[in-house]
Amino acid sequence: MHEMQKIVGFDVWHTQLPVNARRDHGIGSVEHVVDVVFLRLSAEGGECGYGEASSWSVFTGSAEASYAALDRYIRPLVVGRRLGDRAAIMADASKVVAHCTEAKAALETALLDVQGRISQLPVWALLGGKCRDSIPLSCSIADPDFDKDLRLMERIKADGLRIIKLKTGFKDHAFDLMRLERLRKDYPEFAIRVDYNQGLHPDTALRQVLDVASFEPDFIEQPVPAHLRSLMAEIRARCEVPLLADESVFGPEDMQLAIDMQICDGVSIKIMKSGGLTRAQTVARMAANVGLTAYGGDMFEAGVAHLAGTHMIASTPEITLGCEFYQASYFLREDVLQSPFLVKAGEVQVPQSAGLGIAPDVEKLDHYAFVRSK
Repeated sequence: MHEMQKIVGFDVWHTQLPVNARRDHGIGSVEHVVDVVFLRLSAEGGECGYGEASSWSVFTGSAEASYAALDRYIRPLVVGRRLGDRAAIMADASKVVAHCTEAKAALETALLDVQGRISQLPVWALLGGKCRDSIPLSCSIADPDFDKDLRLMERIKADGLRIIKLKTGFKDHAFDLMRLERLRKDYPEFAIRVDYNQGLHPDTALRQVLDVASFEPDFIEQPVPAHLRSLMAEIRARCEVPLLADESVFGPEDMQLAIDMQICDGVSIKIMKSGGLTRAQTVARMAANVGLTAYGGDMFEAGVAHLAGTHMIASTPEITLGCEFYQASYFLREDVLQSPFLVKAGEVQVPQSAGLGIAPDVEKLDHYAFVRSK
């Protein structure tokens, strides 16, 4: 039985993947490369499973921390264990190193991937079954050179996407309003969402959010720093547009606090924040239980993490607002998957084959790695 197979291999790559543009968010910028850590687990029968730890130093932590968490602290907990002990392995990983949620997400993804490949089941089947075959895709507009983003708009429009998220709060308020006006005028067929990534000053946040709300976006996300939950609650009470929490809610523990303090109308669910696919599902269900919405967010991810998030959303009916797994197609110069992450007519397609459905190209991992251990 596959559950009895032991894990005999544990390989970790810290890669730097080139990107094609600059992305500015309220709390920082990314350009040139993104740092991504990949994990490969090998079972004694020869099958392998892969996971990805996609971090951002100003948000979840550093790639160096994810690499060390996996290589130094988590490795001894995993090698020699049975695949059927996944829940126990994840419980042990939660205790052996604090935080490092991205590393724990990579671990659970790899465990599910190898288990799915051996049992010939997709990851979504291991997570409770599939509730959808495709997921509406949102692409973020975040280049400080707005003309470049307008060219991106033409590309994604031709590809059939009809949802964008405008990143705001990294320049001045006038720049945000100008872009909203232009997008509403030139691209009326697009649904627009707004994300400040904590970028507003507490003294002016309410006024600026209400200005943006006049454009009637689908939602406004995380306008102020994560710890200012009372201010989030005040803005939510004053704003007619739904307010979503991102940085204020990592895992189930934060979700309960967000519910208690009534800081949001919905939440961004990210496996990198939550520390794994099952914890992400828990956050979504906690939100839905009190009438809050959820969508599938991400970090600066490659295709492995996109696949993990896709399987998670496919098996989580409580996530109803689509996903933003656009980086593999529109941000990275080259993804690491053996075949492209599949987007068709503006929707991510849920894989039907075993495990994650697509494996990474190990030659690409080696090419982009500057640190590797095994």
